[in-house]
Amino acid sequence: MLDGLDHPWDVAQAPDGTLLLDERGGGLTAVLPDGSDQEVDADFSDLFAEGETGLMGLVLDPAFADNRTFYTCQGAVDGGADGGPAIEVVSWTVDDDWSAATRVADPLVGEIPVNRAIGRHGGCRLRFDPQGQLLIGTGDNALGTNPQDLDSLAGKLLRVDPATGGRPQVVGYGHRNVQGIAVRPGTDQVFTAEQGSSRDDEVNLAVDGGNYGWNPVGQGEYDESVPMTDTDIPGAIEAVWSSGDPTIAVCGITFLDGDQWGDDEGLLLLGVQKDTGVLALRLDDAGALVDQFRLPELEEYGRIRTPQLGTDGALYVTTDNGDGQDQLLRVTPA
Repeated sequence: MLDGLDHPWDVAQAPDGTLLLDERGGGLTAVLPDGSDQEVDADFSDLFAEGETGLMGLVLDPAFADNRTFYTCQGAVDGGADGGPAIEVVSWTVDDDWSAATRVADPLVGEIPVNRAIGRHGGCRLRFDPQGQLLIGTGDNALGTNPQDLDSLAGKLLRVDPATGGRPQVVGYGHRNVQGIAVRPGTDQVFTAEQGSSRDDEVNLAVDGGNYGWNPVGQGEYDESVPMTDTDIPGAIEAVWSSGDPTIAVCGITFLDGDQWGDDEGLLLLGVQKDTGVLALRLDDAGALVDQFRLPELEEYGRIRTPQLGTDGALYVTTDNGDGQDQLLRVTPA
């Protein structure tokens, strides 16, 4: 559908069919309903793009048709309390013709910690819950104390009112690097995906106040040999799905929804980055794992950053191979 991209991170579809996507190194592109594409002019002069961190999660406001508002999660060179780098959630509005975007809340949420040296484990996915609250998935910045520290916004699933912003509520903690969030259609169930150590990637069912058991402070400052979910922690919530060893580096997630998908309706799809393609999970009504399998049709495109169901019922997929070789794909049922 669109090629020549470099690490496209997220994609969202507007009610008019336009697709808005971002690239980790900075930049927004709109793919219009007629198939043409154009750059959306936006100011990323303060972007902190280092390693895994840069321009990351993107989501449209539920009332986008009325307010033209969308949100990004991005590194900022001067976003920290000390004037150094941090991660911020920024609110934008975009022109009717998709030519330019303007910052509205800059930031809506600020001072999310970032790994300033190499940008490791920066998260950062954005999605809305069924109540219209903005969910933010963050990484632990490869600092062992962050996931279990409730005063830190790193290694968390966060919730914030998009109308007011400010310091968000901690929904879940004990996370390593939350890079996927998906709401199960027709329910209040929120699932997260996080890239693990060499022991496990995980998909988790979000529970308010839940501790998901990542506590990498064993034998070193950042001990990645510990379990992703340490069941010795009282109340630690075990994962819905775990990869085991070897891990596959899961990223974005989305549910297939609509009769057009036939027997595949309801599958939870996970982007795969250490290997290639997309993993599908079939879950029961309570969110427990029933089955898992790969989608062979998507194995030939390399690493997948984000699968995302569009408002038109099609599946949109961003690859993550780098060097200007990435694509935005449109996938429809056979």
